[in-house]
Amino acid sequence: MDLNFQQHLPEDFNDDSRVWIYQSSRLFFISEALEMESMLHDFVTNWKSHGAPVKGYANLFFGRFIIIMADETATGVSGCSTDSSVRLIKAIEQQFNVDMFNRQLLAFVVKDKIETIPLAQLAYAFENKFVNEDSLYFNNTVLSKKELEQNWITPIKKSWLARQLGIKS
Repeated sequence: MDLNFQQHLPEDFNDDSRVWIYQSSRLFFISEALEMESMLHDFVTNWKSHGAPVKGYANLFFGRFIIIMADETATGVSGCSTDSSVRLIKAIEQQFNVDMFNRQLLAFVVKDKIETIPLAQLAYAFENKFVNEDSLYFNNTVLSKKELEQNWITPIKKSWLARQLGIKS
């Protein structure tokens, strides 16, 4: 599985650009991804903050993660403009019948595929070696472009999950 997502991020965005990651409860079908592509494009083309255009970016990664990014060096993102991005994600939820806001569903690379595990079952999955400390975890809590590039896909032992599982660093 090619995890080199960085090549698809905009190079002209500041490292401090704000990032929001939404993980789908399931893999999108290709037909849905194509439909969503135009929704994401329309959103960033028309994204405004207090009437000023936002330098924005949105894309679907690995058929499951929507990443929205705003480079605030030109225009800061206000509460209203953040709300508009949330409305977009809610529209995607409704249109494609998926859950995009379940932060209890964690994603990992397992046997070259992206698999999800509910947080409540993580200890069981770890104890039974479904995942281990070196398993790659999609850390959807990253907040900036730089963090996204460096820490979005990270081994469990280097994430906040290490404490949950009692892994010593």
